[in-house]
Amino acid sequence: MEPLPIVHKSRTAPGPKPPPWLKVRLTQGENYLDIKELMRSQTLHTVCEEAMCPNIYECWEARTATFLILGDVCTRNCGFCAITTGRPTGLDREEPKRVAETTKNMGLKHVVITSVTRDDLADGGAEIFVGCIEEIRAQVPGCGVEVLIPDLMGNWTALESIVRARPDIFNHNTESVPRLYPWVRPKARYERTMELLRRVKEQDPSIVTKSGIMVGLGETREEIHQVLVDLRENLVDVLTVGQYLRPDQHHLPVERYYRPEEFEEIKQEAEALGFRHVESGPLIRSSYHAASQVPEGV
Repeated sequence: MEPLPIVHKSRTAPGPKPPPWLKVRLTQGENYLDIKELMRSQTLHTVCEEAMCPNIYECWEARTATFLILGDVCTRNCGFCAITTGRPTGLDREEPKRVAETTKNMGLKHVVITSVTRDDLADGGAEIFVGCIEEIRAQVPGCGVEVLIPDLMGNWTALESIVRARPDIFNHNTESVPRLYPWVRPKARYERTMELLRRVKEQDPSIVTKSGIMVGLGETREEIHQVLVDLRENLVDVLTVGQYLRPDQHHLPVERYYRPEEFEEIKQEAEALGFRHVESGPLIRSSYHAASQVPEGV
Protein backbone atom coordinates (compact mmCIF):
# COMPACT_ATOMS: atom_id res chain seq x y z
CA MET A 1 0.00 0.00 0.00
CA GLU A 2 1.28 3.45 -0.93
CA PRO A 3 2.05 5.70 2.08
CA LEU A 4 -0.55 8.34 2.81
CA PRO A 5 0.47 11.87 1.82
CA ILE A 6 1.21 14.39 4.55
CA VAL A 7 -1.19 17.28 4.04
CA HIS A 8 -1.40 20.65 5.74
CA LYS A 9 -3.80 20.59 8.70
CA SER A 10 -5.24 23.98 9.55
CA ARG A 11 -6.33 24.76 13.10
CA THR A 12 -8.96 27.14 11.78
CA ALA A 13 -10.81 24.68 9.54
CA PRO A 14 -14.40 23.82 10.53
CA GLY A 15 -15.29 20.33 11.66
CA PRO A 16 -18.35 18.09 11.56
CA LYS A 17 -21.22 18.51 14.00
CA PRO A 18 -20.87 16.35 17.18
CA PRO A 19 -23.12 13.26 17.14
CA PRO A 20 -25.80 12.59 19.80
CA TRP A 21 -23.79 9.88 21.61
CA LEU A 22 -21.30 12.51 22.81
CA LYS A 23 -23.73 14.24 25.17
CA VAL A 24 -22.35 14.72 28.69
CA ARG A 25 -24.48 15.08 31.79
CA LEU A 26 -23.53 18.25 33.69
CA THR A 27 -24.04 17.64 37.42
CA GLN A 28 -22.48 19.83 40.08
CA GLY A 29 -23.33 17.84 43.18
CA GLU A 30 -22.01 18.03 46.72
CA ASN A 31 -18.89 15.98 46.01
CA TYR A 32 -18.08 17.99 42.89
CA LEU A 33 -18.25 21.27 44.81
CA ASP A 34 -16.29 19.82 47.73
CA ILE A 35 -13.40 18.70 45.51
CA LYS A 36 -13.37 22.03 43.71
CA GLU A 37 -12.99 23.79 47.06
CA LEU A 38 -10.24 21.37 48.15
CA MET A 39 -8.21 22.11 45.02
CA ARG A 40 -8.60 25.86 45.47
CA SER A 41 -7.65 25.79 49.16
CA GLN A 42 -4.46 23.84 48.43
CA THR A 43 -3.54 25.93 45.36
CA LEU A 44 -3.53 22.84 43.19
CA HIS A 45 -4.45 22.27 39.56
CA THR A 46 -6.23 19.35 37.92
CA VAL A 47 -6.04 18.21 34.33
CA CYS A 48 -9.80 17.73 34.65
CA GLU A 49 -10.24 21.50 34.55
CA GLU A 50 -7.20 22.68 32.60
CA ALA A 51 -7.72 20.22 29.72
CA MET A 52 -11.52 20.65 29.76
CA CYS A 53 -12.16 16.94 30.32
CA PRO A 54 -15.76 15.95 29.48
CA ASN A 55 -15.87 13.52 32.42
CA ILE A 56 -15.09 16.06 35.15
CA TYR A 57 -18.63 16.08 36.59
CA GLU A 58 -18.86 12.29 36.83
CA CYS A 59 -15.35 11.81 38.21
CA TRP A 60 -15.46 14.60 40.77
CA GLU A 61 -18.87 13.48 41.96
CA ALA A 62 -17.25 10.05 42.49
CA ARG A 63 -14.43 11.81 44.42
CA THR A 64 -11.69 11.08 41.91
CA ALA A 65 -9.44 13.60 40.21
CA THR A 66 -6.18 13.81 38.27
CA PHE A 67 -3.66 16.22 39.76
CA LEU A 68 -1.81 18.51 37.35
CA ILE A 69 1.58 19.34 38.83
CA LEU A 70 4.41 21.69 37.83
CA GLY A 71 2.03 24.62 37.30
CA ASP A 72 -0.63 25.27 34.68
CA VAL A 73 1.53 26.66 31.85
CA CYS A 74 3.00 24.24 29.30
CA THR A 75 6.11 24.82 27.19
CA ARG A 76 4.57 23.00 24.22
CA ASN A 77 1.76 23.93 21.86
CA CYS A 78 0.15 20.64 20.89
CA GLY A 79 -2.68 20.87 18.39
CA PHE A 80 -5.22 19.05 20.57
CA CYS A 81 -4.59 20.37 24.07
CA ALA A 82 -6.46 23.12 25.93
CA ILE A 83 -3.75 23.74 28.54
CA THR A 84 -2.19 27.22 28.36
CA THR A 85 1.07 27.49 26.40
CA GLY A 86 3.80 29.86 27.48
CA ARG A 87 6.92 30.23 29.61
CA PRO A 88 6.46 28.72 33.07
CA THR A 89 8.11 30.42 36.03
CA GLY A 90 9.55 28.84 39.15
CA LEU A 91 9.30 25.40 40.70
CA ASP A 92 7.12 24.69 43.74
CA ARG A 93 8.97 22.08 45.81
CA GLU A 94 6.20 22.07 48.43
CA GLU A 95 3.68 20.87 45.84
CA PRO A 96 4.21 17.13 46.58
CA LYS A 97 3.20 17.63 50.22
CA ARG A 98 -0.01 19.43 49.23
CA VAL A 99 -0.84 16.76 46.66
CA ALA A 100 -0.43 14.06 49.32
CA GLU A 101 -2.45 16.00 51.89
CA THR A 102 -5.30 16.51 49.42
CA THR A 103 -5.17 12.84 48.40
CA LYS A 104 -5.58 11.95 52.08
CA ASN A 105 -8.40 14.45 52.62
CA MET A 106 -10.23 13.14 49.56
CA GLY A 107 -9.98 9.59 50.86
CA LEU A 108 -8.55 8.36 47.56
CA LYS A 109 -7.54 4.74 47.06
CA HIS A 110 -6.00 5.43 43.64
CA VAL A 111 -4.51 8.76 42.59
CA VAL A 112 -3.39 9.92 39.15
CA ILE A 113 -0.65 12.54 38.82
CA THR A 114 0.16 14.23 35.53
CA SER A 115 1.85 17.49 34.59
CA VAL A 116 2.31 20.17 32.02
CA THR A 117 5.41 19.67 29.89
CA ARG A 118 8.35 21.58 31.36
CA ASP A 119 11.05 21.58 28.70
CA ASP A 120 12.58 24.52 30.59
CA LEU A 121 13.69 22.16 33.39
CA ALA A 122 16.76 19.97 32.95
CA ASP A 123 14.94 16.92 34.32
CA GLY A 124 11.56 17.82 32.85
CA GLY A 125 10.08 17.96 36.35
CA ALA A 126 11.00 14.40 37.34
CA GLU A 127 12.03 15.61 40.81
CA ILE A 128 8.48 16.74 41.59
CA PHE A 129 6.95 13.51 40.27
CA VAL A 130 9.26 11.54 42.57
CA GLY A 131 8.37 13.81 45.49
CA CYS A 132 4.64 13.27 44.91
CA ILE A 133 5.03 9.48 44.82
CA GLU A 134 7.10 9.46 48.00
CA GLU A 135 4.82 11.85 49.90
CA ILE A 136 1.68 9.88 48.98
CA ARG A 137 3.34 6.62 50.03
CA ALA A 138 4.20 8.23 53.38
CA GLN A 139 0.91 10.02 54.07
CA VAL A 140 -1.60 7.63 52.44
CA PRO A 141 -0.30 4.05 52.84
CA GLY A 142 -2.01 1.63 50.49
CA CYS A 143 -3.11 4.27 48.00
CA GLY A 144 -2.41 3.27 44.41
CA VAL A 145 -0.27 5.80 42.54
CA GLU A 146 -0.42 6.34 38.78
CA VAL A 147 1.78 8.82 36.94
CA LEU A 148 1.13 10.20 33.47
CA ILE A 149 4.39 11.80 32.41
CA PRO A 150 5.63 13.86 29.43
CA ASP A 151 8.52 12.55 27.34
CA LEU A 152 11.18 14.45 29.36
CA MET A 153 12.87 15.25 26.02
CA GLY A 154 14.47 11.82 26.20
CA ASN A 155 16.28 12.42 29.50
CA TRP A 156 16.56 8.75 30.47
CA THR A 157 18.34 9.49 33.75
CA ALA A 158 15.33 11.56 34.83
CA LEU A 159 13.03 8.76 33.69
CA GLU A 160 14.92 6.23 35.77
CA SER A 161 14.47 8.35 38.90
CA ILE A 162 10.68 8.16 38.49
CA VAL A 163 10.78 4.42 37.81
CA ARG A 164 12.85 3.89 40.99
CA ALA A 165 10.08 5.59 42.98
CA ARG A 166 7.90 2.67 41.84
CA PRO A 167 4.48 4.05 40.90
CA ASP A 168 1.88 1.32 40.46
CA ILE A 169 1.04 2.46 36.92
CA PHE A 170 3.37 4.29 34.57
CA ASN A 171 1.49 6.09 31.80
CA HIS A 172 2.82 8.00 28.82
CA ASN A 173 0.34 8.78 26.05
CA THR A 174 1.09 8.14 22.38
CA GLU A 175 -1.85 10.41 21.42
CA SER A 176 -1.87 9.83 17.64
CA VAL A 177 -0.30 8.03 14.69
CA PRO A 178 3.25 8.92 13.52
CA ARG A 179 2.11 10.64 10.30
CA LEU A 180 0.10 13.22 12.26
CA TYR A 181 2.72 14.05 14.90
CA PRO A 182 3.86 17.29 13.18
CA TRP A 183 0.40 18.77 13.89
CA VAL A 184 -0.82 16.83 16.92
CA ARG A 185 2.47 16.75 18.90
CA PRO A 186 4.90 19.02 17.01
CA LYS A 187 7.75 18.83 19.57
CA ALA A 188 7.32 15.13 20.36
CA ARG A 189 8.79 12.15 18.54
CA TYR A 190 6.91 8.89 18.05
CA GLU A 191 10.10 6.84 18.36
CA ARG A 192 10.96 8.59 21.63
CA THR A 193 7.53 7.75 23.05
CA MET A 194 7.99 4.08 22.19
CA GLU A 195 11.49 4.04 23.65
CA LEU A 196 10.28 5.65 26.89
CA LEU A 197 7.61 2.99 27.37
CA ARG A 198 10.05 0.20 26.61
CA ARG A 199 12.68 1.56 29.02
CA VAL A 200 10.19 1.67 31.91
CA LYS A 201 9.36 -2.01 31.46
CA GLU A 202 13.00 -2.99 31.01
CA GLN A 203 14.01 -1.25 34.23
CA ASP A 204 11.12 -2.60 36.33
CA PRO A 205 8.97 -5.33 34.73
CA SER A 206 6.58 -5.28 37.73
CA ILE A 207 5.31 -1.77 36.90
CA VAL A 208 2.11 -1.67 34.84
CA THR A 209 2.73 0.43 31.73
CA LYS A 210 -0.06 2.26 29.98
CA SER A 211 -0.62 4.49 26.97
CA GLY A 212 -3.53 6.14 25.19
CA ILE A 213 -4.49 7.39 21.76
CA MET A 214 -7.13 9.77 20.38
CA VAL A 215 -9.03 9.05 17.18
CA GLY A 216 -10.78 11.42 14.80
CA LEU A 217 -7.79 13.48 13.68
CA GLY A 218 -7.49 11.98 10.20
CA GLU A 219 -5.76 8.69 10.93
CA THR A 220 -6.67 5.46 9.14
CA ARG A 221 -7.64 2.16 10.73
CA GLU A 222 -4.44 0.65 9.33
CA GLU A 223 -2.41 3.35 11.11
CA ILE A 224 -4.27 2.72 14.37
CA HIS A 225 -3.53 -0.99 14.07
CA GLN A 226 0.18 -0.32 13.59
CA VAL A 227 0.28 1.88 16.70
CA LEU A 228 -1.35 -0.91 18.71
CA VAL A 229 1.22 -3.38 17.36
CA ASP A 230 4.08 -1.00 18.26
CA LEU A 231 2.74 -0.49 21.79
CA ARG A 232 2.52 -4.23 22.39
CA GLU A 233 6.02 -4.74 20.99
CA ASN A 234 7.17 -2.23 23.60
CA LEU A 235 5.43 -4.22 26.34
CA VAL A 236 2.58 -1.82 27.15
CA ASP A 237 -0.05 -3.47 29.40
CA VAL A 238 -3.00 -1.06 29.40
CA LEU A 239 -4.52 0.90 26.51
CA THR A 240 -7.06 3.73 26.39
CA VAL A 241 -8.74 4.87 23.18
CA GLY A 242 -11.03 7.91 23.03
CA GLN A 243 -12.57 10.38 20.61
CA TYR A 244 -10.69 13.63 20.03
CA LEU A 245 -12.87 16.61 20.97
CA ARG A 246 -11.85 20.06 19.82
CA PRO A 247 -11.39 22.45 22.79
CA ASP A 248 -12.02 25.58 20.67
CA GLN A 249 -11.45 27.09 17.23
CA HIS A 250 -7.73 27.55 17.91
CA HIS A 251 -7.14 23.79 18.01
CA LEU A 252 -7.14 21.11 15.35
CA PRO A 253 -10.61 20.34 13.97
CA VAL A 254 -12.22 16.93 14.34
CA GLU A 255 -11.92 15.10 11.02
CA ARG A 256 -14.64 12.61 11.93
CA TYR A 257 -16.46 11.10 14.88
CA TYR A 258 -16.08 7.36 15.42
CA ARG A 259 -19.24 5.39 16.16
CA PRO A 260 -19.49 3.44 19.46
CA GLU A 261 -19.33 0.14 17.57
CA GLU A 262 -16.02 1.22 16.01
CA PHE A 263 -14.55 1.74 19.47
CA GLU A 264 -15.70 -1.76 20.36
CA GLU A 265 -13.98 -3.12 17.26
CA ILE A 266 -10.73 -1.37 18.22
CA LYS A 267 -11.03 -2.79 21.74
CA GLN A 268 -11.41 -6.32 20.41
CA GLU A 269 -8.48 -5.79 18.07
CA ALA A 270 -6.30 -4.56 20.95
CA GLU A 271 -7.29 -7.43 23.22
CA ALA A 272 -6.40 -9.89 20.46
CA LEU A 273 -2.92 -8.32 20.35
CA GLY A 274 -2.44 -9.08 24.05
CA PHE A 275 -3.18 -5.90 26.00
CA ARG A 276 -4.14 -6.86 29.54
CA HIS A 277 -6.78 -4.15 29.87
CA VAL A 278 -8.42 -1.93 27.25
CA GLU A 279 -10.77 1.03 27.69
CA SER A 280 -12.21 2.18 24.36
CA GLY A 281 -15.14 4.55 23.85
CA PRO A 282 -16.10 8.05 22.68
CA LEU A 283 -15.53 9.75 26.05
CA ILE A 284 -12.69 7.57 27.33
CA ARG A 285 -9.68 9.53 28.59
CA SER A 286 -6.40 8.21 29.97
CA SER A 287 -7.43 8.72 33.60
CA TYR A 288 -11.09 7.71 33.29
CA HIS A 289 -11.88 4.81 35.67
CA ALA A 290 -8.13 4.63 36.26
CA ALA A 291 -8.32 2.38 39.32
CA SER A 292 -10.22 -0.26 37.36
CA GLN A 293 -7.53 -0.33 34.67
CA VAL A 294 -5.05 -2.18 36.87
CA PRO A 295 -5.02 -5.77 35.65
CA GLU A 296 -5.71 -8.37 38.35
CA GLY A 297 -2.64 -10.17 39.52
CA VAL A 298 -0.22 -7.47 38.37
